[in-house]
Amino acid sequence: MLQEVIDLHDSAVSSLIEKTREKNNITFKSPTGSGKTYMMADLMNRILSEREDIVFIVSTLSKGNLGQQNYEKFIEYQQNGDFPKLKPYIINTTLSTEESLFIPTDYNVYVLPRDLYKEGGLLMRGTMTNFLQEITANLYGNGANKQIYVIKDECHQATNNLDELAKEYFTKIINISATPKLSRGQVPDVEITEEQAINANLIKKVELCEDKVDISVAIEKFEEIKEKYRNLLGVNPCLIVQISNKDKADEELSKIFNVLNKPEHQALKWMTIMQKTQKGKESNEGSDTNDDCKHKGLPVSRWRDYVKESSSTVDIIIFKMVISEGWDIPRACMLYQFRNTESEQLDEQVLGRVRRNPRLLDFEKLSDEAKELAMTAWVWGLRKKDEVKIRYTRLFEEPSDITENLKLKTTRLKTLTQRSGFDLEGYLGSKPRHATYGSIFNLYRKIKNADKEIKDMCSYYSTDTDRWFLFAENVDDIISKNSSYLCDYAKSMELSTDESGYVKEVSFPVESSYTDMGKYVSIGDWVWKRKGVDSEKFSFDSDAEREFAEILKELAQDDNDEDKRVAMRVVVGKNNPRAGERLLDGSIEPQKLNPKKKYLWGKNFLSQSEIKFEYCLGNIHSSYPDFVMRDSYGRIHLFEVKSVNCSNASHFDSEEYKDKMEELKRCYKQASILTGYNFYLPVLKDEIWHISLLSGGNETTLTLNQFKNYVKANI
Repeated sequence: MLQEVIDLHDSAVSSLIEKTREKNNITFKSPTGSGKTYMMADLMNRILSEREDIVFIVSTLSKGNLGQQNYEKFIEYQQNGDFPKLKPYIINTTLSTEESLFIPTDYNVYVLPRDLYKEGGLLMRGTMTNFLQEITANLYGNGANKQIYVIKDECHQATNNLDELAKEYFTKIINISATPKLSRGQVPDVEITEEQAINANLIKKVELCEDKVDISVAIEKFEEIKEKYRNLLGVNPCLIVQISNKDKADEELSKIFNVLNKPEHQALKWMTIMQKTQKGKESNEGSDTNDDCKHKGLPVSRWRDYVKESSSTVDIIIFKMVISEGWDIPRACMLYQFRNTESEQLDEQVLGRVRRNPRLLDFEKLSDEAKELAMTAWVWGLRKKDEVKIRYTRLFEEPSDITENLKLKTTRLKTLTQRSGFDLEGYLGSKPRHATYGSIFNLYRKIKNADKEIKDMCSYYSTDTDRWFLFAENVDDIISKNSSYLCDYAKSMELSTDESGYVKEVSFPVESSYTDMGKYVSIGDWVWKRKGVDSEKFSFDSDAEREFAEILKELAQDDNDEDKRVAMRVVVGKNNPRAGERLLDGSIEPQKLNPKKKYLWGKNFLSQSEIKFEYCLGNIHSSYPDFVMRDSYGRIHLFEVKSVNCSNASHFDSEEYKDKMEELKRCYKQASILTGYNFYLPVLKDEIWHISLLSGGNETTLTLNQFKNYVKANI
């Protein structure tokens, strides 16, 4: 799995742990498809590792089969050794024929499906209260005397009956959703943003296609990318179509099949899933398929399991409202929605079906073309809500006018085994052999939780069982030596190279995207452009970043000398095939059609960016500088902007903040030696800029005016 994903998950769970120590009711917001079940399991495992007096109730509020899915995942994580402290149990009415349920008390994670605590459900007829009393009480030394933490998965759904028990029995409530209800006080304490999830390649970026177009457009687009998906990703893709629940359903189905019955589309395999419940049992009435499979006689839930598989041959899945939450189908890459909805929660949940990365576990092995394909979802009939807008941007044409004039070297960290003189074979060969091995499960967990380079060392060294045990028994020492080496940047840092071993130079990606945070600056003469009437309007991540963009915008144009503006300028435009020809009036055809002068500076938008520098803070991380500029003297300037919230200025002095800032400075110092570039860490505190310049391996602290004068001078 990508290190970016591991870091994002770890950071979120660590923040949640801290919040549980501070508050009794917390909310975690994370996009659908970003791994909430995994993070939920990690959270529970960490808490249970520290305290044995905690019991978790995971209330799965989805109307679908989310409870069973969560339970199966928890079992899988526990059996694989990922989260060994979990001891899951699913509360299920089918386990008892008695009038009331019996719930055993020797588990520590109880999955509670929605149907069991709805009004009139079996669980609410005294069984839940009895269970909670037995778990929390310690009457005469017989009770469990434990605290109960409730995790509300998909917390935007109401659970009034369960909420009535909170004051008396629940110590902590942890709300989790992609769309928490602010009206219920579910204000996020911890959040993974959509942009963070996209940048970590957890979820796909969404290409919102033209609204109110015929279904034939979506089907034609699907036919266009289907073979690419199979050849580049090894996955059979699918298009999901959502139709209305009631009166319009038949009309919409007719439109779909009018297209599917055309000769050019008859090879497509389709499935309609119209799940109904009759007398408490699933019915297949209204569901159908032209796929040659053995599922027609099975319950609809089995149909859903079949179409999830990457090898499933069903191309188009048509459904009403039965598939929203809890249905994971990473091979889905397109969504066409007939149904109009005013529900933000519903739109987000349905959209989540097409946003999962189909090759998450080995994404780094894909080609650039395959990565772009895997990370794009096409959607018709759904509009993003105002609060979260993904904006797409691209370099001015011709993009090569910019990328050829702004090329950068980047740096990476070599692992311990790449260091000259380190002999893993000899190092482990000198270690004493253990008479008895430690727990194989504990050793396996250590390897599994280690960074990729440690796992690679283990794989390289472990040619037999004895060698694996020797490596695993000494893995803590190896991790320590590797971390110590990585943090010695003079030894570990090198310029990034391509597959042939040549130093690689990168530039801005031709196309990128960002989340509109409402912090705008109008810029028309830098490297980026957008479509539409607001083509010069760009949003930035923070007030500090927006303010610094204004500073760079003015600085880039500074100086009275037309040819020596601070930022280098290039002429962009379409190449003129008649360039150099003399016209009848004696003038010469220009090199460019509609030429425009653009300054060589821009925001390093994270999507598709290769402008990054590796540093070590526990493990390997990547720093993506916020802005990049080439000046008129050919120098490269890179800026990593930091902000300090004045209402919480203690953050500026926190150990975590200091550690990261110092590590970035150390990284940039060595990177400045290897690349010859100027690196800056501008920090805004109390409306004053504190700017650290790292250049030639040295650090200098500058005021804003000193910084401007430095950039203007030919030093």
